[in-house]
Amino acid sequence: MPDDAIDLTFCVVNTDLRDLLLQGLDAIAREQEALGDGVRTAVVVLDNASQDGSADAAQAHPAVDTLIRLDRREGWSANVNHVLRAAPSELCLILNEDAELQPGCTRALLDALQADPTCGAAAASLWRPEGWRQPSAWRFPSIGTAVAGALFLHRWTTVQSTGEETRRVDWAQSCTMLLRRSAVEQAGWWDPEFFVYSDEVDVQRRMADRGWHTLYVPRARSIHHEQLSTGNVPTRRIVELSRNRDRYLRKHHGPAVARAVRWLTAFPYALRSIAALVLPGHDPARYRLHVAATLHPERGEGIREGAEAFNRRLDAAEKAS
Repeated sequence: MPDDAIDLTFCVVNTDLRDLLLQGLDAIAREQEALGDGVRTAVVVLDNASQDGSADAAQAHPAVDTLIRLDRREGWSANVNHVLRAAPSELCLILNEDAELQPGCTRALLDALQADPTCGAAAASLWRPEGWRQPSAWRFPSIGTAVAGALFLHRWTTVQSTGEETRRVDWAQSCTMLLRRSAVEQAGWWDPEFFVYSDEVDVQRRMADRGWHTLYVPRARSIHHEQLSTGNVPTRRIVELSRNRDRYLRKHHGPAVARAVRWLTAFPYALRSIAALVLPGHDPARYRLHVAATLHPERGEGIREGAEAFNRRLDAAEKAS
């Protein structure tokens, strides 16, 4: 092993997605082999109180060096903090359990980050299993982006995951993201108040405030199977998404801006709910849920409440046994 070898930790967070976790770990093993002896790697997996045998499966996988088993379910932000603090390296590749690295992804992210000393995060392009690229980088949320969304200009003015050249972006989805741990630490780590959604927006905004920017690296490809194991009721996802979008805006722009963005964001959802009455394949009730959750993010039960209910069931089962 060369003395100047790069140290990199693959950091995987999993909740009840055993098959996709194993598929992702197999992809990590292939990437480790492709990186060769010039890059020392480790793999840390956090299992978020799964009930499907995920933890045992990860423990048995030859690529895994460290397994963190949680006996109670926590949010994504807390999970990320656990794996980052457990990682034995400065460079940490954060992965959802439903992310599958494509050949060369890790090398492309490494090259991009190392070529730019003020890059705190390098994000892969995310692809659906069906073969199309999904939007994965955007401008920071603001009044301006909300106005663009209300005018249906979001795709051209806010989405930044376009083109084939590596470029600076405001923020990118953290499904497959290489981080400088010191940059995250300077920013104050992930904020656990964001149980899931808007968490990566918040941390990248705080990193940017300290001089660290994010790169979007199109040639680093990752398949995003986009599964969420949280008692996956669509209503919970919509509530959680809305409340944390509002939390971000209140935290970084204040309550007046947050209130204005609620109305600007609800408007296109309301129009879609009307259009869905006549358009095939669209669910007007789902759009109405978005309107209600956007205007009243303090109401309803989200993914956080789903995890709390899960933990209560675990407590009750333990007491009964």
